[in-house]
Amino acid sequence: MNARTTPLRPPLCIQMHEADNVAIVANDGGLPAGTTLPAGVTLVDAVPQAHKVALQDIPQGGVVRRYNVPIGYAIRAIPAGSWVHEKLLDMPDARSLDGLPIATVKPAALPPLTGYTFEGYRNADGSVGTRNILAITETVQCVAGVTEFAVQRIKAELLPKYPKVDDVVALAHTYGCGVAIDAPDAVIPIRTLRNISLNPNFGGEVMVVSLGCEKLQPERLLPPGSIPLVDERTQAPTPLDVVCLQDEAHVGFMSMVDSVMRQAERHLQRLNQRRRETVPVSELVVGVQCGGSDAFSGVTANPAVGFCTDLLVRAGATVMFSEVTEVRDGIDQLTARASTPEVADAMIREMAWYDAYLQRGRVDRSANTTPGNKKGGLSNIVEKAMGSIVKSGSSPITGVISPGEKLQQKGLIYAATPASDFICGTLQVAAGMNLHVFTTGRGTPYGLAEVPVIKVATRDDLARRWHDLMDINAGTIATGEKTIEDVGWEMFHLMLEVASGRKKTWAEHWKLRNALVLFNPAPVT
Repeated sequence: MNARTTPLRPPLCIQMHEADNVAIVANDGGLPAGTTLPAGVTLVDAVPQAHKVALQDIPQGGVVRRYNVPIGYAIRAIPAGSWVHEKLLDMPDARSLDGLPIATVKPAALPPLTGYTFEGYRNADGSVGTRNILAITETVQCVAGVTEFAVQRIKAELLPKYPKVDDVVALAHTYGCGVAIDAPDAVIPIRTLRNISLNPNFGGEVMVVSLGCEKLQPERLLPPGSIPLVDERTQAPTPLDVVCLQDEAHVGFMSMVDSVMRQAERHLQRLNQRRRETVPVSELVVGVQCGGSDAFSGVTANPAVGFCTDLLVRAGATVMFSEVTEVRDGIDQLTARASTPEVADAMIREMAWYDAYLQRGRVDRSANTTPGNKKGGLSNIVEKAMGSIVKSGSSPITGVISPGEKLQQKGLIYAATPASDFICGTLQVAAGMNLHVFTTGRGTPYGLAEVPVIKVATRDDLARRWHDLMDINAGTIATGEKTIEDVGWEMFHLMLEVASGRKKTWAEHWKLRNALVLFNPAPVT
């Protein structure tokens, strides 16, 4: 027995529901064979941390149940005390989209949560930013090198003159040309980029760098009327500010850079006049997401996020949960919580669209799980989905948006996105997110330049090792040191501090910035 398998605490296993016939091992380093669990079962295998142990004999073909949901069927007989892993399970079929419960759950209304505010930037269109950033939109990847060169000079030479501006970012992407831009699904990447440009953290200052010959012309990306600002002298829409690199006026590389810098300074001057003001919590637009998930995700971090989600909804804020393949197996839970049949029908449409999208690629939702998920104790997408859904809390689901769309209402919203961390985050930025919460069990240094990201560790060991990357340790729930409610409230208060600019997240501190990744289901030419 080595240090990795010697339990430092009494054996601790977590059973999610009394009907479950498996539980997960919570001890750091796992538990060795021969350990007797509090339930009286003796381990016949060594079981790693976060992995499942059979609490009773499970016959061949028998249901393996966690969260009171069948997460698989035993390929062979599994004796009590055995390590239950993905190689022992057949995955259940996906839940049919027919005959689902529609708006059947009607929870008692919770009292409004009042008296909480943060300091944010009020925009002309009524939205509120949590940061004050100059974003430079690109129409095509071809301009990325020039724009990035200019951004580095802007940060070094101009930004120090405008101390009220937090940052300058280039909205780089791989779209814009070499694509079937008139294909039906091309609307998704185009509206995504358009709505990212209008994110509340950018203060309505839209600046575009174009090559000139690309398919995604500036006027197509941001047609007249898409920017909600007008010239007060004439009541006419503000002209789109475009630097076109192929303009004849540009002679040499530095002339292009000078043009970008000259235009950027005009926007910096206006952004520098913005000031934070006290606004209600209802102005928060929070995107919740998980990545590098493990079996603790649905035990600690995600339930705490779910509790915090309910607090935010009670305060009148907007919370988006997403990741189609990571909720697909719990669609019956979601349609039951829909506030109206129309909301339930919209969720079903999004699931059906994504099912068809995966089928075109000759895969299904089982392609979601990663080697890290499995090493962290998640046997398949069904088990992963049950732990993912709890981020949404218990409030009624009041709206649904498709990929790339912008939010038009408050409350708990299902924003349909792929489960890819980067694509999901990009689409939530496009929807209008001004604050991001990201849970992880295996660990990821994920961050965004456009929106502050609060990262939540699912377990103590990750929080200890990644102490300067994780903002909240939800592992204290597993050890019994804190409750789900304790960590949920901790998260709520940290959100207000981060949104107000009084505290930076670790991702902001280290300037960790993942690339924006547009979801493009249309053909590439």
